[in-house]
Amino acid sequence: MTTPRPLRPLVVKCTTGAEAPERCAQAFTVAATAVAAGGEVSLWLTGDAVWLAVPGRAEGFELPHSAPIADLRDAVLAAGTLTVCTQCAARRDLAEADLVPGTVVRGSASFVDEILRPDAQALVY
Repeated sequence: MTTPRPLRPLVVKCTTGAEAPERCAQAFTVAATAVAAGGEVSLWLTGDAVWLAVPGRAEGFELPHSAPIADLRDAVLAAGTLTVCTQCAARRDLAEADLVPGTVVRGSASFVDEILRPDAQALVY
C-alpha cells in the first residue's frame, strides 16, 4: 500500500473572459477540479475574466461541453479562494461590493506571495 502524496497548493490565474471562452473555461475547470480533489486552490481573475465575478455575468457564459462557469466559480468559492486583480477591477469601475460574496480584490504583491510559497504550483490561462 502506498501513502498518498500530499497535494500542492494550486494557484490558477485566468487572464481571459468571453473573448477566449475555451481558455477561460479551462482555468475555471482546472481550479474547480482541484478543489473537488481536496486541493488548496486560489483562482485569480484578471483582464476581462474579472467580469465573471460580478453577479449574473458568469451565468450568461456558455461553452458547449463545459460545465457552467457559474457552477465552477461557486465550487471554488465554497472551498478555495477567488481573487480579482486590483488594477483590473479599478479599470472596470468595480469594487469588492460589486462582486459575488466571498470574492476578494488584491494586487500583484499578493499574487506573488501565493506563487512563491514552498511547493505552490501556478498555472496561467
